[in-house]
Amino acid sequence: MDSQGRPPGHCTNMTDVRDQIDRLDRALVGLLSERQRYIERAAEIKSNRASVRDEARIEDVINKVLAEGRKTGLSADIAEGVWRTLMERSIAHEFKAFDAKLQRSK
Repeated sequence: MDSQGRPPGHCTNMTDVRDQIDRLDRALVGLLSERQRYIERAAEIKSNRASVRDEARIEDVINKVLAEGRKTGLSADIAEGVWRTLMERSIAHEFKAFDAKLQRSK
């Protein structure tokens, strides 16, 4: 298997399919880890806890993801569900990071 993977139509059995899904999962973990570091940085930059959750930003992200999904063929149901969960978990993580920052400054 090369680093670019194999197109779905070239997978001839479930081992091929699973290998490609595993490859994508590894890439997604790396991207999510990078995203998490930006979330942690946001917690450092923000000056008040109330700014951690931003409903307008949540909807902006969803709209951008849905637009990108339409371009790439990603199901809107998958995109919206995954990103809403991702954002909720990211917000929870940012609250923890923000609170840890406050504890360090005491």
